[in-house]
Amino acid sequence: MPDGLQLTDLRFAYPGGEASVTVRSWSVNRGERVALTGPSGAGKTTLLRLIAGILEPQSGSVSFDGGDLRAMTAGARRELRLARMGVVFQDFALMDYLTVAENLLLPLRLGTGATLAHEVTARGLADRLEVGRYWNKPAAQLSQGEQQRVAIARALVHGPELVLADEPTASLDSARKMTAAHLMLADARERHAALIMVTHDPELLPLFDRVVSLEELAA
Repeated sequence: MPDGLQLTDLRFAYPGGEASVTVRSWSVNRGERVALTGPSGAGKTTLLRLIAGILEPQSGSVSFDGGDLRAMTAGARRELRLARMGVVFQDFALMDYLTVAENLLLPLRLGTGATLAHEVTARGLADRLEVGRYWNKPAAQLSQGEQQRVAIARALVHGPELVLADEPTASLDSARKMTAAHLMLADARERHAALIMVTHDPELLPLFDRVVSLEELAA
């Protein structure tokens, strides 16, 4: 069975609009760390949502470890996302009224359940990203940069096999940006997980195994 992510003849268009994403063929192997680039508004966020199974393409396929997401029900895609993927959304997608701890463990509690080991991992990630001191603080009371770091920790806490990160360092200062990027890259290497990060930051691009532009994928 194929290992990793495979996109083939993928096409997505919003209702009433022109095609926003076209991918002829693209594969990302387990353990590979890829930076995805392209102009603003070109469809990078849409592509990540297609890979995560949040959106469904009009044609083509998104396969993860040989399983075609289009053949799955919405519920099955959600279960796959909760169990085996980590997603850092551009808007962070935190629950404002939940604490940092509750936000970090929420995907686990919605899925297979949070264990003591998961809580220890969550606390460790929060500390490494310098948000551990806000453990019992509601997300609404954090700064934008702090919320972004919580979102990064949440994407990694359950040990996903595929991490999709949409501009995960955009709200961070230079030092914290590098800390977060190195953490995500090292985590993917150590666990032999695939990482796809949308970024425009030229300082980060040399850190990846491969840099791919959206235009290349459509060609």
